[in-house]
Amino acid sequence: MPHIHSGKVRDLFDAGQGRLLMVASDRLSAFDVVMNEAVPNKGRVLTAMSAFWFGELSEIIGNHLISTSLDSLPPSAQLPELAGRIMLCRRAEMLPIECIVRGFVAGSAWKEYSQNGTVHSMAVPAGLAEAARLDEPMFTPSTKAAVGDHDENISFDAAVELIGGDLAEQARSLSLQMYSLAAAKAEAAGFFLADTKFELGLIADSNGKKNLVVADEVLTPDSSRFWLMEDWHPGSTPQGFDKQPVRDFLETLTWNKTPPPPALPPAVVQATADRYQQAYEQICGLRFEDWPGVTGAIPTV
Repeated sequence: MPHIHSGKVRDLFDAGQGRLLMVASDRLSAFDVVMNEAVPNKGRVLTAMSAFWFGELSEIIGNHLISTSLDSLPPSAQLPELAGRIMLCRRAEMLPIECIVRGFVAGSAWKEYSQNGTVHSMAVPAGLAEAARLDEPMFTPSTKAAVGDHDENISFDAAVELIGGDLAEQARSLSLQMYSLAAAKAEAAGFFLADTKFELGLIADSNGKKNLVVADEVLTPDSSRFWLMEDWHPGSTPQGFDKQPVRDFLETLTWNKTPPPPALPPAVVQATADRYQQAYEQICGLRFEDWPGVTGAIPTV
């Protein structure tokens, strides 16, 4: 299949007939730099969690996923190392914004709030502590930056200027509905969904009408901030259930956060792999060993 693009984690191929093949690798980035070490089975966790959440969210919004099975690919592409990593998808006309929903004040939102008292230039109550829960989830979009740059947090009004009022209203409504459903399911599993990023795009139906769908990855440790409920105490941000062991290790170094990256100790890599697997099993309630490609000596990508 013709190669289209490789990002920090995923490789994209043209599958023909208006379809794309997305392959999730085990690559890991921190501070926008891709590490030299792969995190075993990370790509499979991202694919498994996305597939789970596409199904859970289908009552709210459609998606671009056709199949995660190797059987859906031509025989020449049915490589064992791709098992559990692929998503065969319909092409979508992606919105030029990231659809972020925040239920707590953390990350870049806390940084802005602590300095200006706003979140994405929008008014929020005064006196909030770091990691405080918002009265209502907020739709806080951002731009999509070019590779090597950083996304820019923008207001809802700025999103309207980019994509138009009707589409922005639809994106906000659907994103808030998806967040509310996912947050409730996460809390039932013992996690807070602090914030998450949805990628929305347009796909035409059989009548030619374009409808918004959720695409790319959804509600994974790479696109979302999950906190164990027992770790949450307003005033400090809990550790994320993701690549936090890597971030913590890198913060102990004098590295300037530009390429080339420093070497990661095997223990840090394994701790990160364990957190990704635990996120899938505990949040989705499924056994990771049952996902394709996990058992056996499957090489990392």
